[in-house]
Amino acid sequence: MNETAAESTPSASEQIYWPTADERQLTARSIIAGCLLGGIVSCMNIYMGLKIGWSFGGSLIAAILGFALFMSLGRSLSVLECNVTQTTGSAAGTMASAAGLLAAIPAMNLLGFQIPLPGMFLWALSIAYLGVFFAVPLRRQMIEVDKLRFPTGTATAETILAMFAKASEAVEKARALLWAGALAGAFTLLTYFIPDLEMPPTEILGIGALTVAAAWGFQLYFGPMLFGAGILIGPRVGASLALGAVVSWGVLGPWAQANGWVSGEIMSYTDGPRGWLLWPGVAIMVSEALTSLALSWRTFIRAFKVGSVTGTGEVAGERIPTAWWRNGLAVAAIGTTVAAWYLFEIPPHLTVLALVLSFALAAVAVRSTGETDINPVGGMGKVTQLVYGGLAPGSLGTNLMAAAVTGAGASQAADMMQDLKTGRLVGASPRRQFIAQLWGIGAGVLFCIPAYLLVTSAYPLGGEQLPAPAAFAWKAMAELLTQGLDALPPHAETAVVAGAAFGALLSVLRRIPVVAPYLPSGLAIGIAFIVQAFYSLVIFLGSLALVIWQRSSPASAKKLSFAIASGLVAGEGLFGIFKAALTLLGVPTL
Repeated sequence: MNETAAESTPSASEQIYWPTADERQLTARSIIAGCLLGGIVSCMNIYMGLKIGWSFGGSLIAAILGFALFMSLGRSLSVLECNVTQTTGSAAGTMASAAGLLAAIPAMNLLGFQIPLPGMFLWALSIAYLGVFFAVPLRRQMIEVDKLRFPTGTATAETILAMFAKASEAVEKARALLWAGALAGAFTLLTYFIPDLEMPPTEILGIGALTVAAAWGFQLYFGPMLFGAGILIGPRVGASLALGAVVSWGVLGPWAQANGWVSGEIMSYTDGPRGWLLWPGVAIMVSEALTSLALSWRTFIRAFKVGSVTGTGEVAGERIPTAWWRNGLAVAAIGTTVAAWYLFEIPPHLTVLALVLSFALAAVAVRSTGETDINPVGGMGKVTQLVYGGLAPGSLGTNLMAAAVTGAGASQAADMMQDLKTGRLVGASPRRQFIAQLWGIGAGVLFCIPAYLLVTSAYPLGGEQLPAPAAFAWKAMAELLTQGLDALPPHAETAVVAGAAFGALLSVLRRIPVVAPYLPSGLAIGIAFIVQAFYSLVIFLGSLALVIWQRSSPASAKKLSFAIASGLVAGEGLFGIFKAALTLLGVPTL
């Protein structure tokens, strides 16, 4: 058989929209709009991901803005065209993470390794396309047989149809997003010329206690992106960040300094409290991710079970041909192997093993995303780092970049499956969505790599502008696995053990339904140990604003909170890159 296993027509209980036979779908305008909007999201994710370690998908932003753009021009998209736009935008938007530009690549840069521009493009394209080709053979089992919900994909389908049912509401969302983006962008640009607007100096108040608190990161910071991220992330994660900031920068850091365990300046990674706090923070993140993965062993089993579809119709011309994904997978695998050997001196047999492991863990990530909407990319990467800690002891580059292969496969495969779920619900062609994904990945790479090089040239990784928490977590894990306990600063062993125990306990307790809603996020607490306290506090204030908004005006919050928050994030993200360009050009400030 020259095609993938039958991709059947969705049942009436699944499908929520039935397109006409001649409805437009894969058009030039839907692809171009998705590439441009997703490319913008990928740039936004570069700036935000290097600040706080999180990135956001581009599906809903591309769908909302694409719909509103063509409606305003009097040339409305069809439902299926809007789906192609969000599919393309989603693929492009996730490239900041899938290409390793938020974790593995900056971790290598922190180790002093510089990657040439052509090598970055080869690496990014190879590993990102891997995930797309991994997803195709998993589609039938996850979407057609098991009918997993894929909450984000389902929500995107419902949003698209709601926009067509209420066009005025869609335009209102787009207008709110653009206005929030414009205001955040204008403020960000103004802070370049008047830096004190972003972070007013505490010393001018003349209060000694505030000055001491500011030295530990507890100071005023006006960041539209972080405030918007708090609205998107929600109160549980926002409160977890605040808790982590108080425990780390308010208690443990001063305690380590008072006991003489660190002697350097507070924000020094080499011999200060910041470098000491990094380790318990990473321990919490890694332990929670790995324990959660281990407790999800049933997901591993279900991810590889084989089912069958019977009694369903087929649309043969819309299936994804086997030759497409098999040949594509072969090309991407060869490209990844060559890039890993040429750029990082990773022996081909170790890369091939990473590819096999990547496919296996991508299947688990897709299953987890379908069931819970949580893609455990961090856990996937840590599993690979543990494996290569034994296979290639002493090789930091191999440890980091082999894990990057796994992370990319998990990230992109799960992202594509969300889009395919959306398409399934609206009766779209899987073949055409597959093509849209391929276009989106290429566009995302063209946008996010220049953005990464620009901001990292203007600001140092690990500095105030780019704390790069994910990169420091990956780097610390690689150092621990290759150097052993010698990588730890003095007296950090106890803090690491306590952090690991706490992270594991969170994962275990989360299995208890009565307790789970009240537990903090270990990932968020760990990140709060790495970034300065004001980052966490601003995000917390954003999540608190969402709670107040939801209680005072539930309908308004439901309708506009995502749009306004996305605008705040995108506005600072894009103008932050422009700010970096001004820094490189040496434009004087006031």
